Amino acid sequence: MKLRKYIIGGLMVLSAWSCNDFLDLKPISEETTATAYTTASQIEAALTGVYESFQSDAYVWNNIMFQDIRSDNHYAGGDNPSIFEMDLLKVTATNDKVYQSWSNLYNAILKANVVLEKVDAVSDPILTDTRKAQIKGEALFLRAYHYYNLVNLFGGVPLVLEASKSAAPEDVNIPRSTIQNVFAQIITDASKAAEFLPDTYGSDESINKARATSGAANALAAKAYMQQPSPDFSKALEYIAKVEASEANYTLIDYTHLFDGNHYNNAESILEIQYLGGDEGNWGPQMLLPPSISGDTWRKFVTPSNDLVNAYDEQGDDIRKNSTVLFEQVSWIDEYWGIVEPSDANPNPNNVAFGYKWKNAMGWGSTDRQYIFRLGDIVLLKAEALNEMDQLQLAVTEVNRIRGRVNLDPLTNDQKSSKEVLRNTILKERRLELAQEAQRWDDLVRHNKVVSVMNDLREIDLRTNQAVNYNMTEDKILLPIPQQELDRNSALDPNPSN
Repeated sequence: MKLRKYIIGGLMVLSAWSCNDFLDLKPISEETTATAYTTASQIEAALTGVYESFQSDAYVWNNIMFQDIRSDNHYAGGDNPSIFEMDLLKVTATNDKVYQSWSNLYNAILKANVVLEKVDAVSDPILTDTRKAQIKGEALFLRAYHYYNLVNLFGGVPLVLEASKSAAPEDVNIPRSTIQNVFAQIITDASKAAEFLPDTYGSDESINKARATSGAANALAAKAYMQQPSPDFSKALEYIAKVEASEANYTLIDYTHLFDGNHYNNAESILEIQYLGGDEGNWGPQMLLPPSISGDTWRKFVTPSNDLVNAYDEQGDDIRKNSTVLFEQVSWIDEYWGIVEPSDANPNPNNVAFGYKWKNAMGWGSTDRQYIFRLGDIVLLKAEALNEMDQLQLAVTEVNRIRGRVNLDPLTNDQKSSKEVLRNTILKERRLELAQEAQRWDDLVRHNKVVSVMNDLREIDLRTNQAVNYNMTEDKILLPIPQQELDRNSALDPNPSN
């Protein structure tokens, strides 16, 4: 098998195995401790398999469905019943996107467990102790990040921390751990990962932004401390300080450069998915970009909401709006943006909003990236933590850093007049900064506002001229446990019914 360079789902290594060879192995759930990982190339290929989860539906697409479409940021668009369920907050246990994400994330976790179990036993002299430690750190980070997404989506989930050794029901039917225990494991893994990982792997940013670093691990720990049921703002600030002190020198850049498709692996990026185009490309942009860019004329998905567009306009936030939303006249009827029938005189009568943080469709094989972590997110998390620690002026300074780079005025007295007011101001700022980046639902949950925001949301269905009733309840905060998993694992308890 010939040597090839892997830049798959965030990893760049030299390996003697091809990608397809690794994927052709038995599913990890069927692996046993007898499986041999004896060479450096084999364990590197196993690690590549963990990173490949970033090219699964869970991260290419479903994360935006669950975070932006489920919230007030975007509509479903398109014609997919599973996505309409998310938009209208009627997600069922048989929703295929729910099962997709559950299975994608657990598959990646099981692969990470194999790497963690096998790496120390590899005696190949090519694999130095330094590289072994890095591999452990990368696998720990990846396992923690996948669990971070699972716990935010589903609440308490089974904690699987060892490679599967048996298919016996008593070994695979694992009950749910508590939300608190899952977050504790995430923080443990992320903290250990930060100790094993370097700030950078050298001067090549296409490697530094593709692989887990101490900066990525510290960012994850900070987010976990903020998102857990009882936030620890002091610990979050401690880990944010480590991100800021990293020798990677993360820096806020021109906002338009973040999403123009020409500034990959930039100074603000902490970790991003390395789509190369073609067979290693991102198919998401083709799903949402308008006909003038995508080259096709079917109705697109993930259309920005009127409420999101109004939020940009309210602040006069043209830079972030124009980086996030593109309007184009189209022939199809859209229940939120236009329902005028096309005619010979006006074949494209409806002016529809399109998601625009991806800019290049490239025929289902785009090089447009997704950020796993970037500094803008971390700066606003820092502001949030500082505010909760009653350090309001320091919090305001951080928010103004974010506003200043998009030519917005500093916060007014009305926007920072109290802790509660500033808390809401920061939440609004995060929305404008991070729309279409799979953050919004988690932000609303963390602020205990998801029920009130969704019930107060007024979106008019133009077909009936009636406001949509989202009927949001506490029971809808978490996704249902997939029915397939409930049927397979008798130890699982379902989430409350929607």
